[in-house]
Amino acid sequence: MQHRIFTTAVADVHPLYVTKVEKKGRTRAEVDEVIRWLTGFDQTTLQGHLDAGTTFADFFDAATLNPHTDLITGSVCGVKVQEVEDPLMQKIRFLDKLVDELAKGKAMDKVLRG
Repeated sequence: MQHRIFTTAVADVHPLYVTKVEKKGRTRAEVDEVIRWLTGFDQTTLQGHLDAGTTFADFFDAATLNPHTDLITGSVCGVKVQEVEDPLMQKIRFLDKLVDELAKGKAMDKVLRG
């Protein structure tokens, strides 16, 4: 059975990411930068997916993941992102982890594994 998040529109979750980081003094531009780093999209393409209501499944299907995603480690909701077996769920957890790090005040070069 597919997880519900797979068929959820990225545009439905994006504002939640933005709200989470803004509470900690970060910005939407930084959230978008993290998403662009992970997916290989430029801002126009990212915005196009948000405007179109693209699902997480289709969003990550169209993405070219950053080659440094193997450097994303740690837990999200008690689950180690590097141990998530479903490839799509792992990509979503990577995104969650990057947004969490941003919200926790980590420097952007550290979040982006610079």
